[in-house]
Amino acid sequence: MNPVLKRTLTGIVVGLAVVAAVLAAPFCLFAWVIGFLAALAFAEYVSLLRKKTPLLSPLGAAMLVAGALVIFGGLSALAAVALKSGAPMRWALMLLYVISIVKFSDVGGFAFGLVSAKLMKSGNHKLCPTISPGKSWEGLAGSVFASCLVSCCWMTGTGYSSAKSLALGVTAALVGTFGDLVESKFKRWVGVKDSAALAITNGMGGLLDMFDSLLFAPAVIYAFL
Repeated sequence: MNPVLKRTLTGIVVGLAVVAAVLAAPFCLFAWVIGFLAALAFAEYVSLLRKKTPLLSPLGAAMLVAGALVIFGGLSALAAVALKSGAPMRWALMLLYVISIVKFSDVGGFAFGLVSAKLMKSGNHKLCPTISPGKSWEGLAGSVFASCLVSCCWMTGTGYSSAKSLALGVTAALVGTFGDLVESKFKRWVGVKDSAALAITNGMGGLLDMFDSLLFAPAVIYAFL
């Protein structure tokens, strides 16, 4: 199967599963699921870290602490956003809102970057070629556009003004991209192309690859709200 098609189909399936889980599961169960996924992502992180440095060395210990703070802290911020929403059913809406504006920024960046690379004779303008050669300024523009568009589509449910919706869309895209770049830098440091150390995903790398844009964005959005 074409890698792009495989990645797209896998993303759709994962996205639908997330939506179904958020809508069907009680908050207490969803909080446990977030913790379980964070633990799997951290296990993947530790497996990759061991390739580069002993875990008990000063550098290894520091990286372990930093990784735990980023992964568990970043994903637990999703639960914090849900708790902040207050009303029993509103937590699901707010979780879907935050996840959608972050992950659709990924989709927009991927799509815009792919299309612009084909249309521009000289190719895309690279964003951080030494960290992530596939990232481009055109893709970043697509990320911002997609995230803002999705954020505005949620205005009826969130009750936010157009200005606040746009601000949250821009924030999600920029911070999500930052998380992606941080994870890419880590992968280059340990010398791997993707983070699939546990080999449990299909065509989308590993759990860290799936969650990279959610490592910082939920916490920043929580502070923004």
